[in-house]
Amino acid sequence: QAQLVESGGGLVQAGGSLRLSCAASGLTFSNYVMAWVRQAPGKEREFVAAISTGGSITNYADSVKGRFSISRDNGKKTVYLEMNSLKPEDTAVYYCAARGSRVVIRTISGYDYWGQGTQVTVSS
Repeated sequence: QAQLVESGGGLVQAGGSLRLSCAASGLTFSNYVMAWVRQAPGKEREFVAAISTGGSITNYADSVKGRFSISRDNGKKTVYLEMNSLKPEDTAVYYCAARGSRVVIRTISGYDYWGQGTQVTVSS
């Protein structure tokens, strides 16, 4: 049974940095496109970033482009989200998601497995 477990969230001041991790188990990690999705209070979930199975292709939401970086280590079955220059509007629960395909997409409904989320709070 596939399982995704996020870690690394916390409280940080505006302008600061955080690195999120997502450890996968129960699936052939290298066959899955991985993504980060976030949900702010009172808002719908929104796409943040995605990475191809081999890591050569990435895709970012405009709101995080240039500040966030997604990467993966297939040997460790882990995907990361490096977040820099954080803003209060980045405050949200961040979810890791896996898609059983080699096609990188932004559509959230296209992802098959989800983690439980990790809270990121950015204070002003």
